Amino acid sequence: MTYKEAIDWLYETQQFGIKLGLEQPRRLLRELRACPATGVKVIHVAGTNGKGSTCAMIDAIARSCGLRSGLFTSPHLIDFRERIRVNGAEISEEKTAQYLTEIRELVASWEHHPTFFELTLALGMMHFKQQGCEVIALETGMGGRLDATTAVPADVAVITPVAMDHSQWLGETLAEIAAEKAGIMVAGQAVLSSAQTPEAKDVLKKHANEIGSPIRFITDPYKDSAISLAGPHQLYNASLAIAAAEHAQLPVNTKIISDALASVNWPGRFERCSASSLPSEIILDAAHNTQAAEALTKTWQEQYPHCKATIIFGAVEGKNTELVISILSRIAAHIHLTPIDSPRSLSSDELAHSIHADTPHTIHANIVDAIDSACGQASDSPVLICGSIFLIGHVKAMLSQESARPSSQ
Repeated sequence: MTYKEAIDWLYETQQFGIKLGLEQPRRLLRELRACPATGVKVIHVAGTNGKGSTCAMIDAIARSCGLRSGLFTSPHLIDFRERIRVNGAEISEEKTAQYLTEIRELVASWEHHPTFFELTLALGMMHFKQQGCEVIALETGMGGRLDATTAVPADVAVITPVAMDHSQWLGETLAEIAAEKAGIMVAGQAVLSSAQTPEAKDVLKKHANEIGSPIRFITDPYKDSAISLAGPHQLYNASLAIAAAEHAQLPVNTKIISDALASVNWPGRFERCSASSLPSEIILDAAHNTQAAEALTKTWQEQYPHCKATIIFGAVEGKNTELVISILSRIAAHIHLTPIDSPRSLSSDELAHSIHADTPHTIHANIVDAIDSACGQASDSPVLICGSIFLIGHVKAMLSQESARPSSQ
């Protein structure tokens, strides 16, 4: 297959939906001989918010150590190949086509077809093995216990802050969601966690004790040097990433860590950019749930203490959009609510129901039919574009005049 044919085939597999479970991904990795070789350090990261940033920091630290590092994350912003990187470089179109052709031939006769995410994981692990990666930072797709990434044997389990999200899949209570995240723990292997609410902490501690895994909660922020990612929450993510690198026995030292954290890049997280058609200050942030909105609000207040934002916000179904907007209203001069390019997008009417007159700043809110129109109506105050990662990807593609191809998974 050509690259286009391969990606078209892969995207078509989204019709199989999301199927949580480990049997299929384990079979894929086994038959493709894509499991990591002996000695490769796998750091597996689950949680509700901060997974991607933490993985990016682990990857940056590994590269700063002089190690060959694989980074697996999801979803992507613009290009599918963002999900799979080796030493910072995205997998090539040629390798993507080559591996997907091999995978397609393998699964053609399977009774139960693997899902989009399972196939993407297999692609990534094939690439990491072929490239001789010595360290792999592996971000879960959703949950943990039955997430496809849990089929990959890990040396260190890392859990970022747990909050309410994906309730239709993971559970209706924080304890149920924490139990799903705890499922990435490997018996006898180290577990590192961010500070958690008491409810989530109790669940994580109980599971770790049951399987004989030592668990450590990293509660202090990193303070030793400047980091390139904005926001107080990133200092806690940095401490977690450093602890993970140490537990994986990477050859870290103070200079390696400071160099890595000063240069780490993670797009779509308080990312500053510009365009001639918009005011000079544009910030992109994929804050789509209440915990992320709180972090974004604190970051804005730290970075722009005397300035309100013109906010452009869009969301998909299944989020507590009313509360997210209420939180963001603390830093808003005006809020433009817009549907996004996703079949799961909230409609204009649904967004309108998220606005309450008794929330101070959301009085100055309006509904715009499309993101392009919202950008055109942006005022001269700094523009904060936030919400669904699909919205951030669309805007990044628009600003860079690239063609985006989002996925639903």
